[in-house]
Amino acid sequence: MRRLLTTLVILLVVIIAGMTSLVFLINPNDFRQYMVERVEVKSGYHLAINGSLRWHVWPQLSIIAGQTSLTAPGAKEPVISAENMRLDVKLWPLISHQLAVKQVLLKNAVIRLTPDTEEDQPDAPVAPSTPTPVAPGASELEAGWKFDIDKISVADSLLIWQRGDDEQINVRDINLEMEKNDNRQATIQLSSRINRNQRDLAFSMSADLDMQHYPQAISAHISKFSYQLNGADIPVKGIQGNGSVQASYQRDNDSLTLSQLALSANDNQLSGTASATLGSDVADYQLNLTADKLDLDALSGWQPKTADKTAAVSQAITSAPVIARDVDDQPNGLNTLQTFNARLALNVADLTYRGMKIHNLVLNAVNQQGRVAFPTFTAGMGTGNFSLPGTMDVTGNKIKVHLSPDVNKIELGDLLTAYGLPQALTGSFSMKGDVSGEGLSAADFARRWQGDGQLSMDNAHLNGMNIQQLIQQAISRNTSNVQGLEQYEHYSQIDTLRAAGHLETGTLALNNLEGQSPMISAKGDGTIDLAGQLVDMNLLVRVTGGWRGDSGLINTLKATDIPLRVYGPWSQLGYQLQVDQILRRSLEQSARSAIQNWADKQKSSKEGGEVQKLLNK
Repeated sequence: MRRLLTTLVILLVVIIAGMTSLVFLINPNDFRQYMVERVEVKSGYHLAINGSLRWHVWPQLSIIAGQTSLTAPGAKEPVISAENMRLDVKLWPLISHQLAVKQVLLKNAVIRLTPDTEEDQPDAPVAPSTPTPVAPGASELEAGWKFDIDKISVADSLLIWQRGDDEQINVRDINLEMEKNDNRQATIQLSSRINRNQRDLAFSMSADLDMQHYPQAISAHISKFSYQLNGADIPVKGIQGNGSVQASYQRDNDSLTLSQLALSANDNQLSGTASATLGSDVADYQLNLTADKLDLDALSGWQPKTADKTAAVSQAITSAPVIARDVDDQPNGLNTLQTFNARLALNVADLTYRGMKIHNLVLNAVNQQGRVAFPTFTAGMGTGNFSLPGTMDVTGNKIKVHLSPDVNKIELGDLLTAYGLPQALTGSFSMKGDVSGEGLSAADFARRWQGDGQLSMDNAHLNGMNIQQLIQQAISRNTSNVQGLEQYEHYSQIDTLRAAGHLETGTLALNNLEGQSPMISAKGDGTIDLAGQLVDMNLLVRVTGGWRGDSGLINTLKATDIPLRVYGPWSQLGYQLQVDQILRRSLEQSARSAIQNWADKQKSSKEGGEVQKLLNK
């Protein structure tokens, strides 16, 4: 054991002595200029190292540099700057005057991808994609060095990203490790976070990078990507998920292509392809996405706005401060569409939006710098379906929308619940029309939209009011000859309902309204104030069933149009009904008919002639 310990001590002394000798024999500043030249020859970038280079021997043989920066040709600011840089070198090649760098470590670096750091030499030749030999004029010392890097590490650093005049985005706490092999292939481990507009996005990823044709082309396979999003207007539990993608970049046309894209968000899954061409004045994007399930309510924290759930909703979502929202909001919220062109093809098997279950959604949309067309926007809901082709213009201060809706047998109650409106009228709703307006919210639709359409409903329920009951009970109070049903539902059942609608400045005018059911039939017109949620309908109603009593009077009532006015707030409808005038006219008509029959039989008598004269008056 004593011999073993002695041997280990001797070996340690030899290693320390050898490393110490290197420190004294080799001055790291001898190849400073060589590193600068080699970086410029290979990439065209200028490497600046301030201060002297010095050795650091424990626990890893390293070269320590002071303030370091890397600047593109003609750029105003460096693309990378760091307070210090450490180069971990291999010991054995160093003995042979070869500088083999195992790792370059940048700590607290600032990486700028902004217009001020971009290359400003439009006529400069493109840097070669293969290593360039040492220039003939290099000194013998420089030619003897082999400058190679196996691994790059960036710790606790900051990325400042900006495109054009857009707002800068700061990516903080960057921790990056990139290790390459002799085939110019590399593996990357990256973690970071972005904090913006009271929201925090933390993410990490693992990727394999192929740089055989760098800088003309780069390809990468991101095998693992995970993220966590929290903050303002995000559900308290946040949004988290993972994904993977195959990416490639072409420098000649500044294009990025994504294939085999797979991304999850909580319980939702998205897959597809995407591409972007960034080299032109206006960026162009292409997206082709599919999803088996997409629950937007789970991602947004939306819940129906009922009285007992108001507190739960406020706790489920963390709201952004009002000041932050005011600063960030743009005039119409979609102005960013003006900055690029795009095509979107989206297919979702099952979509949940504001409580509505939507299936087989197909959306094809084209954006031309803020002018959006969606020729295909179709989906199914329950046993019905809808198609909403149209256009949208966001180039002005207000969003302008034009739609040609074709709705077939959609449950109206689901739509009313989705937007927090009272379910005064429910049923299977259908519509064909042409509408346009400003804004996308329910409030905008209620005030700033206009258009025409043919409306219809099947199995409609006018909730909270039974028209048949109102009429039959009113007539029963005025005469004991007829009675209505003993028990009524709390709604009016209308099997079919048809009307022509005209929408303007928040008022929906209904004309040629007709409704039919086994018990009643109705016709009329009226208006619906969408903004004030008010109704004013004037109807002529015939109650054709549910009568008991005098058959003659019942037959008269079945053929009589009874005026009914329904008005007031949706949630508490009122009515006006004057059946006493109807009964008086009915009794007068019955009495007149009876007297006329008697007078006809007594034409030859003096009494009959006098009665006829009275009837004529």
